[in-house]
Amino acid sequence: MTSATRIGDRIRVPRSDVSIGIARRDITPPTGIRAKNWGPADWERSEGAHRPFTLTALALIGDDARPRVLLAVDGTWWRRVADERGVRTAILDGLGLAPDQLLVSLSHTHAGAVLCAADAHLPGGELIPGYLDALATAGVAAGREALAAARPGLIEWTTGRCTLAAERELDLGGRALVGFHPAGAADDTVTIGRISVDGAVRATLVNYACHPTTLAWQQRAVSPDYVGAMRDVVESATGAPCLFVQGASGELAPREQYTGDVAVADRHGRSLGHAVLAAIDALPAPGEELTLDRVVESGAPLAVWAGRPVAVSAASASAATILSEVELPLRDLPTLDELAEEWADIDPRSRDERLGRARNLREDYIDGPTVAHPVWVWRFGDALFVAHPGEAYSRLQTALRDRFPGIPIVVMNLTNGPGFVYLPTAEAYARGAYQAWQTPLAPGALDLLIDHAAERVAGVLAAPTASAHTPTPIPTQGEA
Repeated sequence: MTSATRIGDRIRVPRSDVSIGIARRDITPPTGIRAKNWGPADWERSEGAHRPFTLTALALIGDDARPRVLLAVDGTWWRRVADERGVRTAILDGLGLAPDQLLVSLSHTHAGAVLCAADAHLPGGELIPGYLDALATAGVAAGREALAAARPGLIEWTTGRCTLAAERELDLGGRALVGFHPAGAADDTVTIGRISVDGAVRATLVNYACHPTTLAWQQRAVSPDYVGAMRDVVESATGAPCLFVQGASGELAPREQYTGDVAVADRHGRSLGHAVLAAIDALPAPGEELTLDRVVESGAPLAVWAGRPVAVSAASASAATILSEVELPLRDLPTLDELAEEWADIDPRSRDERLGRARNLREDYIDGPTVAHPVWVWRFGDALFVAHPGEAYSRLQTALRDRFPGIPIVVMNLTNGPGFVYLPTAEAYARGAYQAWQTPLAPGALDLLIDHAAERVAGVLAAPTASAHTPTPIPTQGEA
């Protein structure tokens, strides 16, 4: 306690006072669907499910009365613009929303169904078009239910620390590998929103940057990877749904990965789940903030802090949205024939997987020297959501936090589309990282995205509904 602290002073918790609705649907892929996401896999159809897959809708309505819907989806990644566009358009039409009002965010599990209707001719692919339709149907149903159930509520923001994520850029004998780099540094921040209505917890939003690549080609059952066990841990403790959205994880993944052992994925999930609970348990009760209540004279004068209810403020109820595009430069791309010749000596299954990805990246996306990359920025009270469809390196989220200190920012990769491409650092290009030679984007694209996102964040903070108040820094817990 400093000399400036007075009775009644409080520790402010960043918050969003909004109307909130939650709904969930089971979207576990059917057994037999195509789930070949790894080149070395010698199988193509899934043989069951490790844990359920979920689609969870979070409806948010701020002071502008415009609803926004976030759909947190257990899913792999979009391989073609047409598939993502078809699913998202169906959901937008079904909910009657404009493109800036919907975020469809994939968890990025690498042990899920292939989301590519062009693979319908391959084993298990005949089930993909129906599954894509089912995703759209689930999104509409959950979104409608969440919007209909929306009631005045509160999101209180905090952060935790979890060491699950590690840098996955390893050099071995001069060759750039994708795997744990023991000397590398990784962003370990978990951004958490505790969602409550009338003082009762209704949901938990978890934003963490770590590739769900625990399970690989050996695992023939689909799985949400570590996200499934994390969700179970949090939901068992809170009695409410948990939504996971993937952060800027382009170079981040678990240390122990590429296995078929689901026990490893569950262990990873528990580590993240306990980090989330540790951070939540350090918050005061929903709707309260720690207030310097009184001084008690004992052997020493004791400052007694206690939770006290906080009234809704105009700043914490404010809402604003910006949907924009940033032009990103392309590098000189080899033709598909040149790629086939370059990869002629690798395993045929792996070569086919690489060529398929390169072909899908170019279709309906590349038509000039630059590409338009969309960025969504939502503001609700003290917190911001920054979402885009690519796989940005973690510098995107750390740079935004540095530029806007003390403001909770949920940074989301793999959200909406088009632009399902890596955005690596200049250092990754220099070392010849997989993410750098796989992406069609030129060096510097990540920096352009960071600057563009920062400008849009500044824009929503300066919107007419915004308050001049700057939130205090988010309380941070110890490492998990």
